[in-house]
Amino acid sequence: MKFSSVDLSTILDRILDTAADNLRIAKILIQMGLDPNNITYDALFSRLLEIVLANITLANMFALVGAIFLVATLLMQTIVPLRVANMVGCMFFVAYGALSGNVGAFFLYLLLLPINAIRLRQMLNLIKRARIATEGDTSLEWLKPFMTERRYRRGDKLFRKDDAASEMFLTVTGTFLVKEIGVELPPGRLMGELGFLTPNQRRTATVECIEDGQVMTITYEKLLEIYFQNPQFGYYFLVLTSQRLLENISRLEGVVAQEKALRPPTAADDIA
Repeated sequence: MKFSSVDLSTILDRILDTAADNLRIAKILIQMGLDPNNITYDALFSRLLEIVLANITLANMFALVGAIFLVATLLMQTIVPLRVANMVGCMFFVAYGALSGNVGAFFLYLLLLPINAIRLRQMLNLIKRARIATEGDTSLEWLKPFMTERRYRRGDKLFRKDDAASEMFLTVTGTFLVKEIGVELPPGRLMGELGFLTPNQRRTATVECIEDGQVMTITYEKLLEIYFQNPQFGYYFLVLTSQRLLENISRLEGVVAQEKALRPPTAADDIA
């Protein structure tokens, strides 16, 4: 163990000494073709300019442009232009590898091209599906394979207001009544989705079965799992809940307008 420690220490010292020797300013200047004892700013600038001009080749120009595009990807905040810029940079580096004979760079960036193309296509498809979700049918019928069937008879309560919420419902047959607002839900309607979004996951209304029917249920745990596995579903669900909230607001405005019409006029109304 002692001899091994000594050998390791000796090797490390030699490595450090060699590195320090190679990194000496005088040795670097000699490698650049400059005299360490007679160095001026003009001589240094002229030598650096010569090195740059000597390395201006078509291959290096491709590498420079490719590097600019790859650095630009670090400054982009959205994924689609990032992927496009990355693909353009990779194409320039492929050209650099081919012209310079750098086989490693050629195959590396040639492999990155289809990977970026696949990811770009996936993102564009996701954006397309999200747009379709905002314009198409929002009944969530496609969720049925993940749901469980349950039947209710007239008079059964699916849940009561302020109950702990743990699942969402999709009506298949029968009719269900939201008691607080007196709204009947026919087949194909969603129930209990707002409990998924409330901070304490509590029911916001009471729902009672007024005609024997069948519903499909899905737990919030499964809903959350689908949300993380399918980003499209997250946007889809956001559209659904927004639609439901807008319907509730419109219904509330109608009730307020109706009560105002039935209320006898007052002096304040006359002034207004």
